[in-house]
Amino acid sequence: MKFFVGLLFGFGLGVAAGLLIAPQSGEATRAQLNEQGVQLRTGAFNDDIRARAQEALVQGRELYSRTKTELNDRYTRAKSGGEL
Repeated sequence: MKFFVGLLFGFGLGVAAGLLIAPQSGEATRAQLNEQGVQLRTGAFNDDIRARAQEALVQGRELYSRTKTELNDRYTRAKSGGEL
């Protein structure tokens, strides 16, 4: 999750820096950004992000399940007077 936040933050900084040092007019830059935005929304980039997000979700669910089971086991042992 931190990776994706960092990725988005870096992307935002890159866009901001690009806009500040762009060698073309604002109108031409906006047109170029609109064109690239359309490509991103319809291209393989979206598919890649979706696949990675789905993989992270599966891993998160597995980790949650393992952690929940372990904590339940420890709670049951502690409640019955056993050691943690």
